[in-house]
Amino acid sequence: MATDYDAPRRNEADELAEDSLDELKARRNEAQSAVVDVDETDTAESFELPGADLSGEELTVNVLPKQADEFTCASCFLVHHRSRLASSSGGQFICRDCAA
Repeated sequence: MATDYDAPRRNEADELAEDSLDELKARRNEAQSAVVDVDETDTAESFELPGADLSGEELTVNVLPKQADEFTCASCFLVHHRSRLASSSGGQFICRDCAA
């Protein structure tokens, strides 16, 4: 197909200005008619409602004893690594968060 490079160029603004009102309405309806296929049962199962009955659920966690390089904070009672130690006095260890 031959192209006439001397002809004036048309841009999208020119094309939209010349379109009829019916064509514009049809384009708008086509753009808005996108339908999303969502299975409602899948989305409902992924949400956990507050106050839901979880008595039938079982939680399994592996609990490790306190390691040699860890301490228990006397203020927040959390186990921290020795690098988080801010102060110790009389066997009472305080983490950096509680000392701040």
